[in-house]
Amino acid sequence: MIASALASQRRAKGLSQAEVAKILGRHQPFIANIESGERRVDLVELMDIAKIIDFDVIALLRDLQDIAE
Repeated sequence: MIASALASQRRAKGLSQAEVAKILGRHQPFIANIESGERRVDLVELMDIAKIIDFDVIALLRDLQDIAE
């Protein structure tokens, strides 16, 4: 869910994986691996990516909590 939400928001903002990676000082496969679910994203990385793509992490956490209940 997190991976697909990040990918959707990135696309909605009109940013490529390469553009997001460049802002983070990473290579494009870093973002591709997160979005594909091949790599887990830690909280610090999630917050950094969220800032770039204007992603509401709190809303995501609420959604995840609702699913878990």
